[in-house]
Amino acid sequence: MFRLFFGSLFLLIQLAASAQNTHSFSDDQIEVIFPNIIVKTVEQEIVINITDMELARQLEGQEIKVGLNEEELILPIENGSVIILYDFPEEEELTISIGEIKRTKLAHPIPLWLSILPPLIAIMVALLIREVYSALFCGIWLGAGIIAYFQGFGFFMAILKGFLLIIDTYIVTSLVNSDHISIILFSMIIAATVALITKNGGMKGVMNRLSKYATGPRSGSFITWLLGVMIFFDDYANTLVVGNTMRPLADRLKISREKLAYIIDSTAAPVASIAFVTTWIGAELSYIQDGINKLDLDESAYGVFFNSLAYSFYPFFTLAFILILIWKGVDFGPMLKAEARARQNLQPTGIVEEEVDAELQDEVKVAKGIKPKSFNAVIPVLIIVFGTLASLFYTGWDAQVWNDDTMGFFDKLSTTIGNADSFKALLWSSLLSLFSAIVLTISQKLLDLKDTMESVIAGFKTMLPAVMILVLAWSVALITEHLHTANFISNLLLEASVSPYLIPSLTFIIAALVSFSTGSSWGTMAILYPLVLPTGWILAQHQGLEYEATLSIFHNIAAAVLTGSVFGDHCSPISDTTILSSLASSCPHIEHVRTQLPYALTTGAFAIFFGILPASYNISVWLLFPLGIVGMFLIIHFLGKKSEYYKITG
Repeated sequence: MFRLFFGSLFLLIQLAASAQNTHSFSDDQIEVIFPNIIVKTVEQEIVINITDMELARQLEGQEIKVGLNEEELILPIENGSVIILYDFPEEEELTISIGEIKRTKLAHPIPLWLSILPPLIAIMVALLIREVYSALFCGIWLGAGIIAYFQGFGFFMAILKGFLLIIDTYIVTSLVNSDHISIILFSMIIAATVALITKNGGMKGVMNRLSKYATGPRSGSFITWLLGVMIFFDDYANTLVVGNTMRPLADRLKISREKLAYIIDSTAAPVASIAFVTTWIGAELSYIQDGINKLDLDESAYGVFFNSLAYSFYPFFTLAFILILIWKGVDFGPMLKAEARARQNLQPTGIVEEEVDAELQDEVKVAKGIKPKSFNAVIPVLIIVFGTLASLFYTGWDAQVWNDDTMGFFDKLSTTIGNADSFKALLWSSLLSLFSAIVLTISQKLLDLKDTMESVIAGFKTMLPAVMILVLAWSVALITEHLHTANFISNLLLEASVSPYLIPSLTFIIAALVSFSTGSSWGTMAILYPLVLPTGWILAQHQGLEYEATLSIFHNIAAAVLTGSVFGDHCSPISDTTILSSLASSCPHIEHVRTQLPYALTTGAFAIFFGILPASYNISVWLLFPLGIVGMFLIIHFLGKKSEYYKITG
């Protein structure tokens, strides 16, 4: 009885104190959490937790007096916590006081300008040594070292501590994220499926069926383009399979090696980058998801990707540009001379019959003694395509949306995909696809169980470089989040009065330059996505744009990083897909680069001036795509010449 009486009395006293904002806490009832990483002039949270759960429930929604140095604040208690927002203007000793209870912290804020160094160093190292893995690693190390130094470690100890933080904090944190694990698994399963349907003759069967319709230079070029579009799930597989299969046929049909290399190079990455079930989609979704998480948006990664397709001008323009060239049967620039030479049965000067790396070549070879059958590839591909669509609808279905007569079909589709669990959808469909490929292979005795599983494991191995880039990219993204790099960049752009409508076009150009210099579209996306997505959003919001207008620019930026990376990759002589295209078609590498460059630059210019830039100003993409295609048609019409009538000089 006495315990109950005094407990109630104590509670009443506390409630009375609450009404006057003068709460009495004991030392063990309060926990003050300062930010672990403090960045100068960036508003961050100091959290005061009430550790007594019963007391926290009693005080929920009330206000208390909190002292911050010499300043007195009246703040509400929400979910048992009080949050102070503070921008840490300089190095100082902070004192948080609640009644007689005080907590102090010597704050060493990191200057905001240092936040640009990790991604900047990553870009510079990538440009210098032309190797992405080391560049990303250096960026993470520098960022972790800066954080350690301002946490009180000496210079040399900060270097060591930063090195250790790479693995025990940034890489581990990146890997324990369930979405990131889903992306790695999905990418590996897709690669395994591609490897298996190659080994069991499925892809070769598709090639054999379609190649029968190639009877001349025009039809042969079109079949090559069509195969490049159909093998959409992986750019490497696309390049190697189409190049090796079509090369003898192209020679017989008098299609130049340069033209063959251009078609396979310009269908591989563009198709893989915009198709919704590829080895690329996992990386794209992860970067977009990280941007969404930083901004705390109520959007899904797949929904953003789906909507960004409307702004993916370069891949669509590239595919259309090739088709116009084939349809009109003309070329211009160095490609015209190459095609004229091929019509006269002349090989490119200085041709070297190089071989693709033996391990890569083995990946696209059909196992001995197997008769290629197209359905062994078609069935698994259809399963993954329609399985993904069905899974997206299943996880995102809302009957109210589809019964809403005020919404158009595409609005309903976009909403459904936005509500869907894209990671589950991709995992389910890819696993079903791989399982079907295994069943088809073993049931027809194309391969025994041991060889089948070895092909699956070989497919897993092909994704190791991509997974390494992903993990390092996630770590860089985490570093830039901790250092608030996006705040620094957006502040610079605000001070320079850069219009948010220009950000997508600038992003496309920067991505193209980085990708051209490094030869890696994946490495470019890894560096730029964590920076430009939040920067673009913050800049648009500061300019007072409405949510829908800001979201439209966000979609445009997401597409600009991806498509700019592909554009730069196409133009780059050191790009892996550019090199593979040369090797798979037995075309001298410098000739492939020289003949492809004018075509890539033309479509890149149209992508900016007839696509990205006007779309940023809310001009309808339904108007821009036709305008761009008509413009390219006119360029080809006036500049193009038929190779049969072109006389080679020199």
